Amino acid sequence: MKKLAFAATLALGASGASMAAADCGEVAISEMDWASSAVVTYVAKFLMEQGYGCSVQTIPTTTVPAIASLAETGKPDIVTELWTIYTPVYFELKDEGKVVELSKVLSDGGVEAWWIPDYLAEKHPELTTIQGVLANPELVGGRFHDCPAGWGCDVTNLNNLKAAEFEASGLERFQHGSGETLATSIAAAYEAKEPWFGYYWAPTSVLGSYPMVEVKTAPYDETTHSCNALEDCATPGLSAYPSADVVTTATAAFVEREPDVAELMKNLTFTNAQMNEVLAWQEAQGASYEEAAVYFLTNYKDVWGGWLNDAAREKLAPLLK
Repeated sequence: MKKLAFAATLALGASGASMAAADCGEVAISEMDWASSAVVTYVAKFLMEQGYGCSVQTIPTTTVPAIASLAETGKPDIVTELWTIYTPVYFELKDEGKVVELSKVLSDGGVEAWWIPDYLAEKHPELTTIQGVLANPELVGGRFHDCPAGWGCDVTNLNNLKAAEFEASGLERFQHGSGETLATSIAAAYEAKEPWFGYYWAPTSVLGSYPMVEVKTAPYDETTHSCNALEDCATPGLSAYPSADVVTTATAAFVEREPDVAELMKNLTFTNAQMNEVLAWQEAQGASYEEAAVYFLTNYKDVWGGWLNDAAREKLAPLLK
């Protein structure tokens, strides 16, 4: 049924798109390997193809390779969800005029922290600080669940762990191979009511489905956090994560070439509440990212309808009824 719904949505969009000649060329957009970014990508892909006549190629990538590719090759044309705190080179590219920030795609910003399950915090309140965790590593299972290699949090978490001298305390850093296995580890811990300690972020269905308590490390310090984001940080220190700017960015060349699509992407933003709701539905249904995008398109017509220009709105009129 979900696949049929997706096909029907595509067909409706295509029927509208066929009413006018395609005046948008090929567009390459990022497809990051975490849920909110993937939903953004597939919503954008659908609207670009069916509303603006683009031919869209999704490029599987992660944060660090995506920004490196932008710097070296000018591709992809659009990075749909970039957490800027992990990419100092992004600001250099922006200052040089090579990329243009189109929107705060998560309008509330991103939330990142280290967490334990609420049942563990209730039983052992001392674990709500990093000092308590380091003094009792066995109570959190002796393991820090970390994000995959290539994600910006990979480097930042490692430097924070070094500053905390985690190895001397007996903690092991366990780096997951994907965002999916990191999420699964939380679900599995909850089901068995077992210890869990590690990194996660919002908006996500996971933090909505499994109540977690933040482990306090240290107040956010801009200088410390900026150093921690660098692989060659000479003086790692403990710092909490700031509220993150999460943006959609595009190459300056693309913005000049496809101004209408760039204008669409300037309007394309989600609140954390909207994204959490979509992702919670996806998890409950066992749906794909494409199907989650269809869920958004079906249930938030009043939101995305306002993102379109008049020509695109006319093409997609069958879906807006």
